[in-house]
Amino acid sequence: MECKSAQVISASSDTTVKVWNAHKGFCMSTLRTHKDYVKALAYAKDKELVASAGLDRQIFLWDVNTLTALTASNNTVTTSSLSGNKDSIYSLAMNQLGTIIVSGSTEKVLRVWDPRTCAKLMKLKGHTDNVKALLLNRDGTQCLSGSSDGTIRLWSLGQQRCIATYRVHDEGVWALQVNDAFTHVYSGGRDRKIYCTDLRNPDIRVLICEEKAPVLKMELDRSADPPPSIWVATTKSTVNKWTLKGIHNFRASGDYDNDCTNPITPLCTQPDQVIKGGASIIQCHILNDKRHILTKDTNNNVAYWDVLKACKVEDLGKVDFEDEIKKRFKMVYVPNWFSVDLKTGMLTITLDESDCFAAWVSAKDAGFSSPDGSDPKLNLGGLLLQALLEYWPRTHVNPMDEEENEVNHVNGEQETRVQKGNGYFQVPPHTPVIFGEAGGRTLFRLLCRDSGGETESMLLNETVPQWVIDITVDKNMPKFNKIPFYLQPHASSGAKTLKKDRLSASDMLQVRKVMEHVYEKIINLDNESQTTSSSNNEKPGEQEKEEDIAVLAEEKIELLCQDQVLDPNMDLRTVKHFIWKSGGDLTLHYRQKST
Repeated sequence: MECKSAQVISASSDTTVKVWNAHKGFCMSTLRTHKDYVKALAYAKDKELVASAGLDRQIFLWDVNTLTALTASNNTVTTSSLSGNKDSIYSLAMNQLGTIIVSGSTEKVLRVWDPRTCAKLMKLKGHTDNVKALLLNRDGTQCLSGSSDGTIRLWSLGQQRCIATYRVHDEGVWALQVNDAFTHVYSGGRDRKIYCTDLRNPDIRVLICEEKAPVLKMELDRSADPPPSIWVATTKSTVNKWTLKGIHNFRASGDYDNDCTNPITPLCTQPDQVIKGGASIIQCHILNDKRHILTKDTNNNVAYWDVLKACKVEDLGKVDFEDEIKKRFKMVYVPNWFSVDLKTGMLTITLDESDCFAAWVSAKDAGFSSPDGSDPKLNLGGLLLQALLEYWPRTHVNPMDEEENEVNHVNGEQETRVQKGNGYFQVPPHTPVIFGEAGGRTLFRLLCRDSGGETESMLLNETVPQWVIDITVDKNMPKFNKIPFYLQPHASSGAKTLKKDRLSASDMLQVRKVMEHVYEKIINLDNESQTTSSSNNEKPGEQEKEEDIAVLAEEKIELLCQDQVLDPNMDLRTVKHFIWKSGGDLTLHYRQKST
């Protein structure tokens, strides 16, 4: 929404209202008064007044002159509010004089206020579904509404009733525009068609064009000389400009050219101008490592993403999506630790407390090397949370705690290097981070790099849940996941079935470790290894013993599940997922290899 002096005010599903300098292209200030998606803005040109509303059921009134004087650091605003809406607000209108404001919602009614006194004036009933679009005439005596019920209604606010209903569309009406004389309405919505209808004679209407996707918003370009034009945004990412050649409905008389009264044949077949948006992701597949995702967009381009590093790894171009999935398949199982949705046309990764910490992997398997050469176990969800909040001052290790920080001596002075993030990787600083409630309501949204800002830091202190603080601030990693299983001799070994003791181990435990356990504790073949080592008259070290046992176990023992010999490199969760494939506790069988 453009105000005077080339200031632009925007509202977003990130719960904010932003003030922009349109000339220089930067955000002057961010207002965080709303507590949920902000779905509608309205502007009273003569009074320089802006109204915002959304899913938190609140309408806030902003003075434009105050908003445009704000800066990024000084953006505290006291504002009037209109309360009384029972449901989420999707549409808002205010007349140019700033004397009337109307809201539409899932409540299916129009609520009307006087913004000067914040007094409720009336409630208008008639629609049978969500009211998605609203327009007021200049003096605020008449209102047009478009609804998901497929109708457009004209209301007299003086008479407090609907005075006309227009059934132009086959499906929901989501966008409206009107000429200055308030005699002709442009409408679009779910059926993708854009009509111009004479409000005084609804039988006279023109099908202007047919879009390729449902229409979300429209804007009349009144600045151009005739013929006028209309800009249209749809659920696709492009914005189209349609020039209304041959239509003169801006005249109060409502004159039309002879070829413009056919409501079936579109007046325009091609847009005059197209502003291309980015391609939207429409398909995705999470690979078995629960770290990488393949996506396909509206241009049929396939890409390969790393969830852990929050970035695209590779553009694969127009390749076969299913073939690419097969090519990258690995027989490895990692538990689900995130969920994905594509509603925004982008990958949105959700981390939830219930399963965020389910995925443990070894550092080597994840491709991370440790300075000391060890192979620590890493929790994927924990690492990602630490990377996302790397810039938040609370997540930095206390510089006074010398034991947990690297200390360098420069020119005789002690320099403390603060530990940030997780020590293995970073995410791009422009990555958006959204904190929300379980029901989906957004509490706070920011970019990674902005979490170091004074205002953002304070808001994070109020917003970040305790389970995230445990990981990012207190550095308390969750416990390993355990998997129960039974270990029995295989029928072909001739050994008696053992008492069924229920064992438990980390779900990342490799099959070779179970084989070593069988070799050492059950079959007791370690005498052979002792004989071999004593012939050298040397007592082997612990490491040599472990290496000997590992080699001998693989030479002598086979481990099976469902009669399938297991690869020693598999872990227990992979065995359970791909081979056991049934309810109850995992059961493994062992036998000695035939010599």
